[in-house]
Amino acid sequence: MKSITINGSQRESVGKVATKALRNAGKVPCVVYGGEAPIHFSADEIAFKNLVYTPDVHTVVVALEDGTKVECILQDIQFHPVTDRILHIDFYQIFDDKPVMMEIPVRITGNSKGVRNGGVLRIVNRKLRVKALPADLPDFIEADITEMKIGSKMYVTEVDQEKFTIMHSDNAVICQVRTSRTAIVDEEEEEEGEEGEEGVEGAEGEAAAADAPAAEGAPAGE
Repeated sequence: MKSITINGSQRESVGKVATKALRNAGKVPCVVYGGEAPIHFSADEIAFKNLVYTPDVHTVVVALEDGTKVECILQDIQFHPVTDRILHIDFYQIFDDKPVMMEIPVRITGNSKGVRNGGVLRIVNRKLRVKALPADLPDFIEADITEMKIGSKMYVTEVDQEKFTIMHSDNAVICQVRTSRTAIVDEEEEEEGEEGEEGVEGAEGEAAAADAPAAEGAPAGE
């Protein structure tokens, strides 16, 4: 998984007055949990642009002024209810030998047969919670919908989980192809239907010929 470095300054005071002063200066107060003790620091709000305002996920290296570097993941973020500015961010420290859980985005690939026939693709879970060692965390989970027909569902068990474990029940649905008014039947079904119709028409034609009266003027017995 890709990593982003956030350059920050350790906070000496964590009171409300100091926190408000940081925000007024365009900085975001943050805390890193998971280590021996919480690490309080602040960083410029713009430093989080590529971490927060993106559909992608990253691990984070918090680099402090004293040379300390802490590898972590984003755990929680608070936004202002009116302005949507970042108010506070919680991080969780990760270690190479300890599994961690993280929300990973789903990337849909392929051209579904059901969608080509007029079905509608509905994505049920755009992110999946996975558990893995930090080095094995994927950038995304690929879901290939090429073989999905109208009415098909893709479950979490159908994606590759070689290096990580998806923390959802086996019957959790990633996506499905639903029918619509414009949907048509599968090409194979269409061909079978046409052959069946021709067979019926042929049988009806033979029956009609057998029931038709003899032509007028034909000699009896001929």
